[in-house]
Amino acid sequence: MMPRKISIVTESWPSLIPFRIANHVSYDFPCVICEIAQGDIVGRGEALGVYYRDETPESMAVQLEEISHRLSAGADRQQLLALLAPGGARCAADSALWDLEAQLNDRSAWETAGVDCAPVETVFTIGLEPTAREMAAKVSAASDLSLFKVKLDHEIPLERIAAIVEARPDARLVVDINQGWNFEELQLYAPALHDLGIKMIEQPLPRGADAELEGYESPVPLCADESCLHLGDLDVAARRYQMINIKLDKTGGLTHGLVLALAAKEKNLGIMVGCMGGTSLSMAPSHVLAQLSDFVDIDGPLLIKEDRPGGLVYDQGMVSLPAAPFWGMNS
Repeated sequence: MMPRKISIVTESWPSLIPFRIANHVSYDFPCVICEIAQGDIVGRGEALGVYYRDETPESMAVQLEEISHRLSAGADRQQLLALLAPGGARCAADSALWDLEAQLNDRSAWETAGVDCAPVETVFTIGLEPTAREMAAKVSAASDLSLFKVKLDHEIPLERIAAIVEARPDARLVVDINQGWNFEELQLYAPALHDLGIKMIEQPLPRGADAELEGYESPVPLCADESCLHLGDLDVAARRYQMINIKLDKTGGLTHGLVLALAAKEKNLGIMVGCMGGTSLSMAPSHVLAQLSDFVDIDGPLLIKEDRPGGLVYDQGMVSLPAAPFWGMNS
């Protein structure tokens, strides 16, 4: 095999509007790009990393530079698992290797993973706004969509959801607390959220402070996000949650993400595939995993001012592959 050429760069994609969640505000979506070239074939991967684990594009770039000689010498996806810990840097390299493999073998990432490449319906995320009325207005404005993930914190959560339901009684809703509640608040709010038709509550309690969920029978299914980063967290999460949100930036890429998804299914857990934001280059590997998921949250390109050219096709909530090869597609 001819030596590979490795390119590592950082980019930033401005958000359409400030994106607020319970403990963070994003004005842009910075990322690292890993490119692995073998001859004329180039595989690409994008990762934003895990901000609450202090990952930045710069720190991920350093990690990738440290293993670039191994990637250049031909390290594959399985070998990569031993070279880097779960996180954004490994995700970027893993995604690039999937893309390179698809082009070299003339076999798409979807085929390699043994899944369909069918269109999937993504949630559209509604960030926190100062008032319930403003959040309801954002849902009403997205009249061509009907599946939403609503960000909440401890301030007027029921009023926010009630306003949204009143404005869009046809909407299907899940909520994401981003670790913003305590157990008493969950016990208080969950029954009312059930009555309001909420399908799922994502990460209500902080990671490491959710042991009280063991034995708790929630009226609304609970989904672990920050509490299940990778396979090592699964056994504990399975005792506390009914679903897990698999994000490739957390797992360190699609290779480990698929392993985690199958392990979760063996435990009869539901699966949501999520994202940390980003362009279609981040979303495409997650589209593979989406084929195995109950909920899909890969709306990153809808939250930025413009997407990467030639990316995934977003139409009324459905996400499809483009006609021309983009990522993980054989030409």
